[in-house]
Amino acid sequence: MQNFINRLLRFIIKLVLAAFGLVFALSLLAAALVVVVLSLLKSLITGQKPAPAMVFGKFQKFSPGGMWPGAAKRDDNASTGDVVDVEMREIKEPQSDKRLP
Repeated sequence: MQNFINRLLRFIIKLVLAAFGLVFALSLLAAALVVVVLSLLKSLITGQKPAPAMVFGKFQKFSPGGMWPGAAKRDDNASTGDVVDVEMREIKEPQSDKRLP
């Protein structure tokens, strides 16, 4: 009888601890979700990129092999193909004062 009570109490304690762990994990997930939603709302209001997107973008930009190990290697010296349309104007040099001694 004593053995049965001990096993029952151990099972109840394990069940209670598992429930506490589950509540703790769910509360952390809910807090993380709230932080992400508030961060996205702030970025929408201010018009700036969210901080995590900027961090991963900088990591991808400055890492030599790219962000993912199996991805194709980038060639930083290659031309990006961007064309910039500018208005051409002639710059005239000012006339220098030529004095002969």
